[in-house]
Amino acid sequence: MPELPEVETTVRGLARFLEGERIARVAVNRADLRRPFPLDLVQVLTGARVTALGRRAKYGLIHTDRDQTMVFHLGMSGRWRIEPEVPDKHDHLVLETGAGHVLALNDARRFGSVDLVPTAGLDTWGPFAALGPEPLGEDLTPQHLRLAFQNRIAPIKQLLLDQTIVAGLGNIYVCEALFRAHIRPDKEAGKVTLPALTRLVPAIREVLNESIAAGGSTIRDYAQPSGELGYFAASWQVYGRAGQPCACGGTVARLVQGGRSTFWCPACQK
Repeated sequence: MPELPEVETTVRGLARFLEGERIARVAVNRADLRRPFPLDLVQVLTGARVTALGRRAKYGLIHTDRDQTMVFHLGMSGRWRIEPEVPDKHDHLVLETGAGHVLALNDARRFGSVDLVPTAGLDTWGPFAALGPEPLGEDLTPQHLRLAFQNRIAPIKQLLLDQTIVAGLGNIYVCEALFRAHIRPDKEAGKVTLPALTRLVPAIREVLNESIAAGGSTIRDYAQPSGELGYFAASWQVYGRAGQPCACGGTVARLVQGGRSTFWCPACQK
């Protein structure tokens, strides 16, 4: 599933073609993805001007002057194709701007979604209402994590994946951030010290920003809107590297937590 850096990369790519532009044509080529397209999607978007693009957790946001925001989720295999040379059978939503740019939401597995939400009500919209702070925003602090982890016996890795604590963090980036902060992933969250959390917050930001700069991590079907593949996977220090040497001289290990693979170095993560 595309994670936060992949969605951020997608939004930035779309902004170059959509921001400030008027949507001249909207084509919905099937009734649904994971759930039905909004019935008034074509009516609301046709003629609307895109005022800004953004991201919340792993959702992309296309704000319009109709006081409506189109919220999209890429699901497992979704991606936006910009100026596609030929139509594809999985181009389920196509936008054409007044300047003639064509953007197609392509989703072979159809686990993605598209919603229309009143812009003023985004913060209280169902999927957003309980989300924690953005990991790249100022509200994610060591003090926030300390309060969220207080008296919790669950492993810190699993709580960092809890979207009510931090919005948008996924498995790859939690593994990499914990490695950089030298925190073992199975440590009880309530026992992680404030100095350790003070290392963790900048580590989270660093790994996410580095991945965004690299265009994300390509897993299975993900590609940037330009069609290029993200190359942050080449910089993974522990994820997917079980049995390989760590930079500290130890050996990267793998364990399963909550049904997901965790990669870490027992030698330098304490």
